[in-house]
Amino acid sequence: MRWRDSRQSSNVDDRRDKSSVAQSGLGSLNMLVPIVRFLIGSKIGRIILVVGVVAYFFGYNPLALLDGSFGTNSAKTNTAYDNDEKAQFVSAVLAQTEDVWGDIFKAHGASYPQPKLVLFRGAVSSGCGFASSQTGPFYCPADQKVYIDLGFYDELENKYKAAGDFAQAYVLSHEVGHHVQNLLGTLDKINQLKSRTRNEAEQNALQVKVELQADCYGGIWAHYMQKAKRVELGDLDEALNAASAIGDDTLQKKFQGYVVPDSFTHGSAEQRKAWFKKGFESGNLKACNFEL
Repeated sequence: MRWRDSRQSSNVDDRRDKSSVAQSGLGSLNMLVPIVRFLIGSKIGRIILVVGVVAYFFGYNPLALLDGSFGTNSAKTNTAYDNDEKAQFVSAVLAQTEDVWGDIFKAHGASYPQPKLVLFRGAVSSGCGFASSQTGPFYCPADQKVYIDLGFYDELENKYKAAGDFAQAYVLSHEVGHHVQNLLGTLDKINQLKSRTRNEAEQNALQVKVELQADCYGGIWAHYMQKAKRVELGDLDEALNAASAIGDDTLQKKFQGYVVPDSFTHGSAEQRKAWFKKGFESGNLKACNFEL
């Protein structure tokens, strides 16, 4: 995949240093306990604790005060990935999705509000709640941000045997696909339908439709990358291999030895490949529509 000469997105929020501070702080409770006790002992101290808790849930880590990094996080947010190839890569791919979806929305007489991409390490606080790296990459409609621990790409290659830069780009384009769904009102519609049934299998089936459409939207991004001569020999195979590797049936066979279709939430390997190819071959939003 050709990306090194691409522009970098300005919508990257690098919180990896904050995540590291949080982890080191949590591992140093013996140091924190006396500080907390001291603060609780006074009215001003209790106010400081409350402010610290509120700041944490808004994405600012008060533990940064303990290592002297408070006040420098803003600069790190914008520059920490300058010498990090993986971070540069996702920034370039994000910029490509901005260009593609910006043009598509413009062609339909609409503007495209660009999502933010949050890089974190270990755990992160989002508008959708607290999440760990074990959650994997995800999109939060509440704050219109995509979250990813770049360590997931190592896991994608080593654990799921889905190597390659285009496989990694597929993952990001899928999450941006959820942002497009959010802007088009699809996520709200699906959530309303989910709330009308208590049948878990029916709720899962609705979620599968959402995930497959996001795969299709990822295929649309790839379609335009091919037109821009950014796709190299073998790239499409990398994306399809990744789609197959994280299909529900593939994962269930690997980790529990059997498949339960009613429990699928993302679609089978064949479904995920087919929907990505729909978008890739057509480059058309209508090709990604599904029936409810």
